[in-house]
Amino acid sequence: MVSQMQEWFDQRNVPIKLTNSGVSGDTTAGGKARISWTLQEGFDGIIILLGGNDLLRGIDVGESRNNLRAILEVTAENKLPTLLVGHEAPSNYGQDYKAEFEQIFHELSNEFDLILFPRIFDPIDRLGSREEVREIYLQDDLLHPNREGVHKIVNELGPYVLELMEVIEESRHQ
Repeated sequence: MVSQMQEWFDQRNVPIKLTNSGVSGDTTAGGKARISWTLQEGFDGIIILLGGNDLLRGIDVGESRNNLRAILEVTAENKLPTLLVGHEAPSNYGQDYKAEFEQIFHELSNEFDLILFPRIFDPIDRLGSREEVREIYLQDDLLHPNREGVHKIVNELGPYVLELMEVIEESRHQ
């Protein structure tokens, strides 16, 4: 996704250099363990897209929330403008789990006054029925977006990153 997002900015002549600090298969616990180390590279802002693997593993919602909060506490301490990307939880763990998990991102974005891209797969899900759309825009595992799916997500996520860049610029002048 990072390479396509970089292409999106390059095509618009937006002077941004994205760095992928993600780890495939990572959970919020992994992100929490790595956040301080990751920030040593000296970033101007950060996009946090974690939680999908917590969902796949059925990790306790409270644990995921606490891990994300710990990550955001570090970004706040470092005065690092942050874009938080949310997830839609499946219903196979029950409606209470689904509602509670999805609420994490709204709660934390409000608590830390962050930019929120509410649900990473919304750009794909809005294109039609879940079954037909996901077969077209997801890889064979039906979990990860394929190139065209990433393209749809990037087109909608890009403006949120531009908003993050505005926050970064504002923070430089304070």
